[in-house]
Amino acid sequence: MQEALAQLPWYHHLALLDKLPDSETRRWYAAKAIEHNWSRNILVMQIETRLLERSGQAVSNFPMTLPKPQSDLARESLKDPYRFDFLGLTDEAQEREIEAALVKHVTEFLLELGAGFAFVGRQVLLDVGGDEFFIDLLFYHLKLRCYVVIELKGGKFKPEHLGQLGFYMTAIDRQVKHEQDNPTIGLLLCKSKNKVVAEYALGDKSQPMGIAEYKMLESLPAELQTSLPSIEQIERELMGDGAG
Repeated sequence: MQEALAQLPWYHHLALLDKLPDSETRRWYAAKAIEHNWSRNILVMQIETRLLERSGQAVSNFPMTLPKPQSDLARESLKDPYRFDFLGLTDEAQEREIEAALVKHVTEFLLELGAGFAFVGRQVLLDVGGDEFFIDLLFYHLKLRCYVVIELKGGKFKPEHLGQLGFYMTAIDRQVKHEQDNPTIGLLLCKSKNKVVAEYALGDKSQPMGIAEYKMLESLPAELQTSLPSIEQIERELMGDGAG
């Protein structure tokens, strides 16, 4: 770990010391900064949005539906909740409005999703038996080597949501997935969920799925809202000295 810390620039160390209270948490963020080549500003943003507390927290059935170590990597690849603060939308925003804003700010969305996600498309058309269906958001995960179907629900999670998600996953597996790809993973993003209901709903599902909440700007404490970098700052960081 000392060797890893030595790879970080001095200003990264200052941020770790200033923002985090204990050495174990600092080591975790330092390792992630090195793994994902975060700039100092991105590191600070990840700390302030509590990445550690959110990582691997989505309710999922991955241990039952995926082999190790893929199940572990899939679990760690999902968060709960997801922060969509960069969209500037209120909690009353509708599904399609959120979806369109996520695509418009896809750079920030990919940063929030985490390393490995590649954007494939929005409202992806599927022709099944002559009927048309549209997937909200489709991604490919480069480390998991699989497609990831993301469905947005503007209200509270309901068990029947998984039926629609599973249908889309089956269609991707049969029509889009290549032979060398792993089975498609599904992620249902909802405004709220009952964790016990979510666990029960996943209990009999044979397809790998995760359920997580998303939070808009108003869900963050006021002091955290003011400390977050602006969209413009993030864009400049990613396009400019993001490798620093």
